[in-house]
Amino acid sequence: MVVVRARIAPSPTGFPHVGTIYQAVFNYALVKKNGGSFIIRLEDTDQKRFVEGSEDVIYQSLDWAGIKINEGPREGGRFGPYRQSERLEIYKKYAEELIDRGHAYFCFCSPERLQALRQRQEDGHQPTLYDKQCRSLSPTEAKKRVEQGENHVIRMNVPENETIKVIDSIRGEISFESNLIDDQVILKSDGFPTYHLALVVDDHLMEISRPIRGEEWLSSYPKHKLLYDFFGWEMPVYTHLPLLKNPDGSKISKRHGHTSVNWYREQGILPEALVNFLTHLVWNHPEGKEVYSLDEFAGLFEFKDISVAGPRFDLKKLEWMNGEYLRKTQNSNLKDQIFKFLGGRYSEERIGKVVPIVKERIKKLSEFEPLAGFLFSDEIKYEEGLEFNKDHLRSAVDVLGNLAEWK
Repeated sequence: MVVVRARIAPSPTGFPHVGTIYQAVFNYALVKKNGGSFIIRLEDTDQKRFVEGSEDVIYQSLDWAGIKINEGPREGGRFGPYRQSERLEIYKKYAEELIDRGHAYFCFCSPERLQALRQRQEDGHQPTLYDKQCRSLSPTEAKKRVEQGENHVIRMNVPENETIKVIDSIRGEISFESNLIDDQVILKSDGFPTYHLALVVDDHLMEISRPIRGEEWLSSYPKHKLLYDFFGWEMPVYTHLPLLKNPDGSKISKRHGHTSVNWYREQGILPEALVNFLTHLVWNHPEGKEVYSLDEFAGLFEFKDISVAGPRFDLKKLEWMNGEYLRKTQNSNLKDQIFKFLGGRYSEERIGKVVPIVKERIKKLSEFEPLAGFLFSDEIKYEEGLEFNKDHLRSAVDVLGNLAEWK
């Protein structure tokens, strides 16, 4: 029996994208359904984009979402290290092994030559692919230039005139023509791997059984298939989740404010509501339910039931769903959540008295003060010059104050 091992591999480049939670939920659900281990592996090889403290924020977001991690930089494990920057010797070893087998080669082209090549191809409306100039160098000459300290990278040696077939667990078999696949750089001049080499080596060595990642990597799938074949390793079936989209159909990106996981926390969205919403975007409950737990989802979902259509990220639907979770919450627990969310600005006792008043209308914790903040203030703010002014308010106080019975 194959032990299920799933992973996410975020980059520590700032606040985690909501897509990280989206992918993590499906990987975690796979492990929960089948038993096994959920792994976090940090793709920190792009040192230019590295942001100090991002690793801690990634962990905080996963902990907040209720996703339990079995192996990773914090937890340890027998397949570590789990930071790619600590695995450079491993990648170097496997890159050199590909050279020895004839599946990779040293490339000495300067950035200026590569830029000029790309410009010519774009001007000629051609695919922007490396022209394989350095592939014709003899191994002896290439190694001599490396030993002399000449700047170089290592590229894949992509075969010509082949059809490369891959299997995606949602889409089935997909074919790619090798002549349209670039001789990808797999090891950069600074000794750091690119995504492609690191992914394949790490997924194999860490025994990842069902990798789940975003649809944006589907075009790279044939490169990874080639690398598995070059090494003689059995390739697991990858799953590419549909990209999250804005309501207008554009891809959710960091220029939209609601991409950061932290934004949802600041809005007072409950983690269980966000997790429920993310799964519901691409999967339908067999009973037609919209509100369900992560455990329930994990027990029911199958890859074949995931829709490939790009899901539209409707924030109003998320707010509605969050409101449903808030109304299901016991008043005492909701009081505690609001007290914590507001940073203790108001007394728990007073919040507890107000909760029943707002519970049927509130959709997120950040709405508590707009709805009920006046109950915690000795002053009422009103707009000058309105027909309904201070005199009307005084009259209302007199009338209401003299009522013997409220009905």
